[in-house]
Amino acid sequence: MGANEHGVCIGNEAIWGREDVCHEEALLGMDLVRLGLERADTAEKALDVIVDLLERYGQGGNCTEDSTMKFSYHNSFLIADRNEAWILETSRKHWAAEKVQGVRNISNQFSITTKLDREHPDMRNYAKLKGWWDGKKEFDFAATYSYIDTALMMTSSSRYCEGYRLLNKYKGNITSETMMEILRDKPSGINMEGEFLTTASMVSVLPQDPNLPCIHFFTGTPDPDRSVFKPFIFVPHILQLLDTRSPTFEIERSVKKKPHFKPDRRHPLYRKHQQALEVIDKNEEKAKTMLDNMRKLEKKLIKEMESILQNTHLNMDRIVNLFPQCTKDESRIYQSNISS
Repeated sequence: MGANEHGVCIGNEAIWGREDVCHEEALLGMDLVRLGLERADTAEKALDVIVDLLERYGQGGNCTEDSTMKFSYHNSFLIADRNEAWILETSRKHWAAEKVQGVRNISNQFSITTKLDREHPDMRNYAKLKGWWDGKKEFDFAATYSYIDTALMMTSSSRYCEGYRLLNKYKGNITSETMMEILRDKPSGINMEGEFLTTASMVSVLPQDPNLPCIHFFTGTPDPDRSVFKPFIFVPHILQLLDTRSPTFEIERSVKKKPHFKPDRRHPLYRKHQQALEVIDKNEEKAKTMLDNMRKLEKKLIKEMESILQNTHLNMDRIVNLFPQCTKDESRIYQSNISS
């Protein structure tokens, strides 16, 4: 997931369906997110970039650095800007897109049914050739390209269904804090634990007034329930985000020196976050103190961002250093618990 200076935001999820996944090297969903953000200044232009690349180069390849393990998938995307949002779901080179009305979410399953606002020109013919659709009944993308029973889709206990339920619960009164709480929800499975862990979370405020800045809150760390959502605003001369920058490796050279080399891509904040986890797992009192301090910091930051949106005044000296300073403040909370 990510955002760009034009207020375009893209999130991506893994999905699987009837079509075999390509294990050969191609564009990963994460590549398509980055390329969409690099090349588009609106949500629909980002959609255009992604589907063009998808049709030209395909999607696939191993999504892990472990060459002994194959993990590949198709992709769904949530694409938004200040004025509109789109859902894009894919199966190999075929795709369907839905313009969002009201609240909408994606979560590891096909979810576009009969509301298709844009689609791959050969998508329906391909489905007929494969015997997935008879060409007579109303075309349902999720029912055709996946194994999902769309009649049951909204009554299951899946992450998708639970996310949709939570969004509708707060519909009309959704704030950045509301979204943070939804992303922290563990009973629904939205905040994943175990083998597949929520690795990072993001909430963006995209005002329709072009005079107001878009504000993006990033955790940069796994498990949002024990992370701080830190604000970031695109402005000129922004300071480098060194504490959340993963180290780079010359993989081929490293593997030649050490055949079983596995790069450690954890950035400095991530390392502190994980060290603190070891402490709080053993000390309930420290855990409470740390989480209380993290929530105080987060509430203070949210209040500061609300003030910016209300007063339309940006203190540039503060903003260029905003995210790096927040990261240092969060690290200090971790460190005080690690060393005490």
